[in-house]
Amino acid sequence: MSKICQITGKKAMVGNNVSHSKRRTKRTFDVNLFRKKFYWVEQDCWISLNISAAGLRTINKLGLDAALKAAAEKGYLYA
Repeated sequence: MSKICQITGKKAMVGNNVSHSKRRTKRTFDVNLFRKKFYWVEQDCWISLNISAAGLRTINKLGLDAALKAAAEKGYLYA
């Protein structure tokens, strides 16, 4: 499972852990990602998405069909 949101395209970022003595070591900032099932009324079926919390808010705001269309045209949606 790839750590990429299928709605927003968010993925893990890379940064530094900085200690008290200012030593820097690499770390990753992971996305708040989870697997969720949605009922797609227009297609009359259930779909599973890897979705971030921000993607869930997008679906709540726009609706599932509009969010899927926007993600597909931006190239974020994959099977």
